[in-house]
Amino acid sequence: MFSFAPTPGQSKADLHADLLGAARALTDGEPDGIANMANIAALIWQFLPDLNWAGFYRMVDGALVLGPFVGKPACIRIAMGQGVCGAAAQSGQTQLVPDVHAFPGHIACDDASRSELVVPVLRDGVVIAVIDLDSPSPARFDDDDARGIEALAAGIAARI
Repeated sequence: MFSFAPTPGQSKADLHADLLGAARALTDGEPDGIANMANIAALIWQFLPDLNWAGFYRMVDGALVLGPFVGKPACIRIAMGQGVCGAAAQSGQTQLVPDVHAFPGHIACDDASRSELVVPVLRDGVVIAVIDLDSPSPARFDDDDARGIEALAAGIAARI
């Protein structure tokens, strides 16, 4: 049994470091990428406040396909370049979107989402998945969140 929880009142940097440590501990030695993504999505949901969706889209045959997540049902397939997730996958760059309604081509899987952070997961320089976080609050995510989730993506890339 694992017991991972954020420490109340900790800094964002410490919160993200603890999230990464928990993800590494939980996935250590487990070869199944889907199982690891499922547990990491659950950890993100547990560690980060004010989310309405947290999970993965996996790169499959040149498109993003829904992976393990926590939240409402979501879009199953996203083409490269479409929406925030497709933009992150196509560019290989983090997408930090304070207002999803201002993002050209945003895909609204949950109309409650107001802001979004999408971080590509790269293995050997190739996008293999994206981590997608949505919030019902405008401008929920900042550069500290982006750096923290980028560190998480790099830290778990070999395990998913």
